[in-house]
Amino acid sequence: MKNKRSLFAVPYVGWMALFVVAPIIMVVIYAFSTAEGGFTFENFARMGTYAAVFTRSFWLAILATLICLLIGYPAAYFISREGPRFQRIAMALIMLPMWMNFLLRTYSWMSVLENNGLLNRFFSAIGLFRLINGLFGTSFEYFPMINTQGAVVLGMVYNYLPFMILPIYSVIEKMDRSLLEAARDLGAGSARVFRKVILPLSLPGVLSGVTMVFVPSVSTFAISRLLGGGTQMMLGDLIEQQFLGGAYNPHLGAAISLVMMVIVVVCMVVMNHFGEGEEQAVML
Repeated sequence: MKNKRSLFAVPYVGWMALFVVAPIIMVVIYAFSTAEGGFTFENFARMGTYAAVFTRSFWLAILATLICLLIGYPAAYFISREGPRFQRIAMALIMLPMWMNFLLRTYSWMSVLENNGLLNRFFSAIGLFRLINGLFGTSFEYFPMINTQGAVVLGMVYNYLPFMILPIYSVIEKMDRSLLEAARDLGAGSARVFRKVILPLSLPGVLSGVTMVFVPSVSTFAISRLLGGGTQMMLGDLIEQQFLGGAYNPHLGAAISLVMMVIVVVCMVVMNHFGEGEEQAVML
């Protein structure tokens, strides 16, 4: 029986070795080598010139994650308190945009945020620009929304918000309702029940959602390119530029990829460890 299980695992192990382990090994080799094949740390030393890109990437990713959490937690909590029919409809509506291609969803926001896009044309049609210009003596013809950091954050929040809502909803919905009833029977009000029972028990879902939003946000490149117009370069854009752009340098690109990979893994380990500690504290 054990031999049969091992036999079934062979395709999986082969797939992992070919498409996961081998690429990581190649990244490591490129990161520590020169174009001539020699060993070097120079690729990592050169990353200091891109400190602004690292700072922007992590700042925008953290901001998008926080916004997703502020929107996603109340949404998940509200949905979990409704009936089964409402929950099914809400989950379908949340998942519906994800059935559409990622690039198409991002392109749709370009048509909304452009200087002559749907939003600016709507503001012009209702006379908002005339009102502002009359009150403050300005000459606004449109609000500059595209090609800004705000547009990039908006794109990340829109595309990754379901990854925050779903794990939090799953944890809250499966929560033992008898714990909430016991807390109320002991005289705890709604705010205290939420703070002392619901929030600690839902923390694993929160940490899972934070991880699922932060990791793709910090490494995104399509959103920053389309909604940032190339003016808001992030780590994903920088890595792509080193491999495919005019500044072709796969060794530097591999070094940046490796550092980003290590940072993301460390963040995930810290968050998972924190979540395990919280779960043990709640059980005690």
